[in-house]
Amino acid sequence: MSVLEIIGGILLIIGSTFLFLGGLGIFRMPDTYNRLQAGTKATTLGGMSLVLGVGLLQPDWIWKSLIIIIFIAYSNPISSHALARANYRRGHYPYIKSEDKENMDAYQEVVPHEKTKEEKA
Repeated sequence: MSVLEIIGGILLIIGSTFLFLGGLGIFRMPDTYNRLQAGTKATTLGGMSLVLGVGLLQPDWIWKSLIIIIFIAYSNPISSHALARANYRRGHYPYIKSEDKENMDAYQEVVPHEKTKEEKA
């Protein structure tokens, strides 16, 4: 076993662990915004680790792996932001436990949302 195979195997284990934790975070988080954050961070790091691990195990694929890693680094955060923004504009607002809901929503000035009957009373 060479050093590249050992490092590649370790990266595969790290990547699969992060992907598992990302899936668990998507399952356990209370609202869409927390799910997007958990999923995006974990899949970015997990996917990059897996692809780099495969690149190290198959040295012929290292350049392809680096291109895929760059694509993951750009596309995951951008797609997560687009999904969160679309979700907010559709009227699905963050889950807020505090009684001071008016001051906790930073985007309320940009996209004003209607108060529900419970909040008006």
